[in-house]
Amino acid sequence: MQPYSPAIEAALDGVAEHLRHARSALFITGAGISADSGLPTYRGVGGLYDSEATDEGLRIEDALSGEVFARRPDITWKYLIQIEENCRGARPNAAHRAIASLDERLDRVMVFTQNVDGLHRQAGSREIIEIHGNLQELECTECSHEEAAVDLSGREVPPLCPLCGAVLRPKVVLFGESLPEEALECFIDAFQEGFDIVFTIGTSSIFPYITQPVVVAAGRGIPTVEINPGRTMLSEIVEYYLPLGAAEAMTAILARLGLERPGS
Repeated sequence: MQPYSPAIEAALDGVAEHLRHARSALFITGAGISADSGLPTYRGVGGLYDSEATDEGLRIEDALSGEVFARRPDITWKYLIQIEENCRGARPNAAHRAIASLDERLDRVMVFTQNVDGLHRQAGSREIIEIHGNLQELECTECSHEEAAVDLSGREVPPLCPLCGAVLRPKVVLFGESLPEEALECFIDAFQEGFDIVFTIGTSSIFPYITQPVVVAAGRGIPTVEINPGRTMLSEIVEYYLPLGAAEAMTAILARLGLERPGS
């Protein structure tokens, strides 16, 4: 294991010590946790959509919006399929597996993720809130038909319902759409019950529903941890900021707990 600066070593030791005595943990995750699985983030260095506009002259956020989907589902589906192609075949990395392994050590581990790649589920985490949904399940926009879709290759664009012929959509939250109320209420109830430590991993932390739990936890004196190579608005708020990749950081933390490296 590579040597770190004294500040990072101290932070890793501190996080591990809190986990050693914790009974519950909350992990809030974004696209960065899947980077070590070969999945690009949507923007930034190596991002899937670094350019200013799509082929249609739209911002990617507009192409993937509920408004454009209602008018031109073919455009939205074009980019949904690109995202699905990048997710296809990806496997959980050491960070996903580390979080799942902590399920066996702690009484409760909740994952609140922005990701639609399903990797936390593949890794074996049990209590997951996929607040943006997932790409592996489709539903009809008109009737009650639903189907699993582990591979969208070869599908017509947009895919149509085999029962009524209406357009199908994945069970994801498109830009401009409301977050699922039931999932939010479940998360709020769990957060109010309390966690002994709160992590944010691989998220740019620009949405209030991502930042607020961390801010509130920090204000209550609950240990808070940010794992992200780049600084965000939360970096000065959390008790521990680790400027590392997700897999590297979680592997180092588990090593300090004397747990075998996940997947080894």
